[in-house]
Amino acid sequence: MERWVLLRKGADFAAIARRFQISPRLACLIRNRDVIGEDAIGRYLNGTASDLYDGMLMKGMDKAVEILREKINGHQRIRVIGDYDIDGVNATYILLEGIEALGGDVDMDIPDRVADGYGLNRSLIERAYREGIDTVITCDNGIAASDEIAYGKSLGMTVIVTDHHEVPYEEEGDGRRYLLPPADAVIDPKQPDCGYPFKGLCGAAVAYKLVEALAKMMGRDAKELEHLIENVAVATVGDVMDLEDENRIFVKEGLRRLGNTENLGLRALIECTKLEREEIRAYHIGFILGPCLNASGRLDTAKRALKLLRARDQREADVLAGDLKALNDSRKDMTETAVAQAKEQVENAGLHADRVLVVYLPKCHESLAGIVAGRLRESYYKPVFVLTDAEEGIKGSGRSIEAYHMYEELSKCKDLFTKFGGHRLAAGLSLKKEDLAAFCRRINENCSLSEEDLTEKVSIDMELPFSCVTEAFIRELSMIEPFGKGNTKPVFAVKDAEILSGRILGKNRDTLKLKLKDASLAVIDALYFKHADELLGMLKERYGKRTVEEMLAGRKTQMTLSVTYYPGLNEYMGRITPQITVTHYR
Repeated sequence: MERWVLLRKGADFAAIARRFQISPRLACLIRNRDVIGEDAIGRYLNGTASDLYDGMLMKGMDKAVEILREKINGHQRIRVIGDYDIDGVNATYILLEGIEALGGDVDMDIPDRVADGYGLNRSLIERAYREGIDTVITCDNGIAASDEIAYGKSLGMTVIVTDHHEVPYEEEGDGRRYLLPPADAVIDPKQPDCGYPFKGLCGAAVAYKLVEALAKMMGRDAKELEHLIENVAVATVGDVMDLEDENRIFVKEGLRRLGNTENLGLRALIECTKLEREEIRAYHIGFILGPCLNASGRLDTAKRALKLLRARDQREADVLAGDLKALNDSRKDMTETAVAQAKEQVENAGLHADRVLVVYLPKCHESLAGIVAGRLRESYYKPVFVLTDAEEGIKGSGRSIEAYHMYEELSKCKDLFTKFGGHRLAAGLSLKKEDLAAFCRRINENCSLSEEDLTEKVSIDMELPFSCVTEAFIRELSMIEPFGKGNTKPVFAVKDAEILSGRILGKNRDTLKLKLKDASLAVIDALYFKHADELLGMLKERYGKRTVEEMLAGRKTQMTLSVTYYPGLNEYMGRITPQITVTHYR
């Protein structure tokens, strides 16, 4: 059972409203997102590219730009080595475009998910060396590749690491000893002694900071590179970074630019997926554009997604966009099959008692492991690892809940892994098949999650009667977009709303449209998507099957429903009316 918690964070909302010319309700919503103080609120509401932090504040940035300036001026060959996900592809693109614009001789390589695995490896280094590469720049990887970088250095190569993942460490006495790779320069805001003001950047954002700083050092106008902010936005949302502080600015600016993008590949993908450019929001990146860009790295090669971003011909861009969409459609079908198999295993293999779910699907495509883990986490509200057979042993991905730091928990049993890395909420790992049982046992033995930790919490911003759901208020809510992790959509609630009528909608008959009346006697249309059968099942259990059938037939009943919701506008035949989307109910 979910815990509904009403947020009660105090502030002088009337004063904030007057200062920023917003409603007190919007001021309350901003406070609930822990944005405090005039400067922070001003930055939250009105931050632009000019408010981004100076990349030179990042540890290692001065060394990196000095090295790259020398390499560019000396006409040395530079290779960017990225990663196969949406963040890695966009980071690679940013470095290629930026260094090329500054006169560098640069190319790229991206590991194959199956053949190479995540991040820098020996074969990528060897290939670069054979092909006469002088300098390797990693992006969205490298912080954990000490052995591989040491090998590159032994061959006489220059190596620069740009990354945003957690720095590996060893427990030592009462503290930790961080294990930095032996690169010529390491840029990662998560380095413990890095003074950069914001630690939550994605790999593409770190890459952008590098090319921006490099441009300034070389006497160029960094504004010439600001079109790359749209790629930072795509990567930030696609890699599910917190949309706060600097990330919020990147995404706001990037979404604005995406509406008029000059990138032929992005424009083709937007058209192929039938999106309206001027209406693109974070949601469309996260659930439509992003999965298409990720699909090439999952089922083929991420170089196809990079080729799309680098397309210089409209016909080529259209063909590549169509291919990526088709790949993603195939990925969706494969995912549904894998999720069904995973749920069957959880239900039938006695895993319910485990606080950390470890699901082994030997035939699941390894690129889908993270997606399946995420779906299981949503269903069971537990940390989840999904593992599958790989060319060598077993590999997989994990997705976590807020109370469980996945990277730190994996670190407690790192002796079992041939490779691992990640963040608080997501991680990847590889291990020998014979160590699977030990991993299942130890990851659960070490787990200290309480029952409260394992109960999903629904944080409610405020109780808001339907009479307050006006067109003006709904339009004002756009001021606190973009929404996503770290800046979630506001959650409003109404207790014991009377159900006046209801009907089932949608091709799959999985959407329920209700007419609700609250204590203020205001009436509003409410939509509940995808799981109409579950809501109707709860009502049948509470009020009886016949009562529900009468409601669906348009007859008045005495049923009530408490809901959390987000408001929106229904525009039909030139008429605009408020409505709500139900997110939770009881």
